[in-house]
Amino acid sequence: MKKALLLAAGTLAAAALACATTPAKLPPPPDNSVFDSGRTAYGFFPSPPRPTYESVLETFQAMGDHGDVVLIQQNIPWDEFVDGGQGESQAITDIRNQVILARQQGLEAVFVVDPLNGLNRREFFGLPSGWADATFATPEVRQAFRNFTLRVLREIRPVYLGLASEINTYADAHPEDFDNFLSLYRETYAAVKAEAPATQVFASLQWEDLNNLIPGASEGRAPYSINWDQVEAFEPELDVWVISSYPFVVFPSADEIPDDYYAPLLARTDKPLAVGEGGFTSRPIGPFGGTPEDQVGYLEALHGQIGDRLAFWIYLLLSDFDPDEYAQAMRDLGREETDIDTLGMFSAVGLRQSDGTAKPALAVWDGYRGPDG
Repeated sequence: MKKALLLAAGTLAAAALACATTPAKLPPPPDNSVFDSGRTAYGFFPSPPRPTYESVLETFQAMGDHGDVVLIQQNIPWDEFVDGGQGESQAITDIRNQVILARQQGLEAVFVVDPLNGLNRREFFGLPSGWADATFATPEVRQAFRNFTLRVLREIRPVYLGLASEINTYADAHPEDFDNFLSLYRETYAAVKAEAPATQVFASLQWEDLNNLIPGASEGRAPYSINWDQVEAFEPELDVWVISSYPFVVFPSADEIPDDYYAPLLARTDKPLAVGEGGFTSRPIGPFGGTPEDQVGYLEALHGQIGDRLAFWIYLLLSDFDPDEYAQAMRDLGREETDIDTLGMFSAVGLRQSDGTAKPALAVWDGYRGPDG
């Protein structure tokens, strides 16, 4: 089963924003940063119910009502950055436009540089045609990865900067290339720290996969035998431990999430924890079950087990999205039908329906965020 993890909606939102005019200077971040408040920062992907500019604007406004941060996750434009990439870049324009919209709503940004296909993390995304056999050892891949990361750092100075998303899923599929990624991560980490020592750098890991709960991906390892080696391979250059978690892909209902499912993280590290993405579907889709009550149970499990240690918590979607409109938009972008099918499995993960009607879990989320949010 392909692990559908990052919504391509972020890409579509960025494409919609490309028509906006980019001011010469970004608006300043909020005077009182949520990252200095001592509480968890709550947020979402900027994924609108429909792949239109108007829907993007409404989504940013609503995220300002229910969150503190937006997670901007950008694939690497490889050919633009292999030789430095200090000039004009549509990817950088898209990022700046999202940051502008976020700051207009009082939202700060967590940023992730993403070399992989968010709908199939066994493969790279968007490689030039001549790079078909590229790995993390390929010099051009390493140069573009590092150059793009440093450009993002200089443009928006994120407090939290991820250098990959759910990288353990790629490591499972390509164990021979994992050491190459680790060396690239360490080189880029050092370059980031040389320019911005306070930036908190991480790579996120997929929790269900780390627990060997996904059929076909456990490679014979026993369920709940956590692959700590894949996390600790990044130490000491891992400033915060960040997981993603979509338990509905392995548990028919939230009631089946073990009472200590997330708790092992507390004993394994004394560093801050974070949820880089996650959610639970509110209705059955494909092979997965879910109800509005399951969404509440998912939030309660995460908050009850590790909530006190979370630096930030990104829930995948504020609102459900229209799978048919997204499917057509993705076809127009040339995406594979398997990716489109995978994306549709996540169309009901939102805390609101696509028309903005709140589901029960939204009140729970707002309650955890609290009156100071």
